[in-house]
Amino acid sequence: MSGPSELDAFLRTDPRDVGCGEAMELLHVYAELHAADPTAAAARYPGIGAHLRACGPCSVDFEGLLAALER
Repeated sequence: MSGPSELDAFLRTDPRDVGCGEAMELLHVYAELHAADPTAAAARYPGIGAHLRACGPCSVDFEGLLAALER
């Protein structure tokens, strides 16, 4: 960590965050549910939602899946 802002961001990490590994395993399932019912997705997979709020690369993948589902 190189500065106070990075440390602050790390300390604010949601304890429900499941991490990249678990998020990637279930991201396609989460994306399909989110496309149909975002509230249900958030309730069923709170750890994935927490992770996507914290992880830019995983959020980009999620947005890509949502875009593909809209086609």
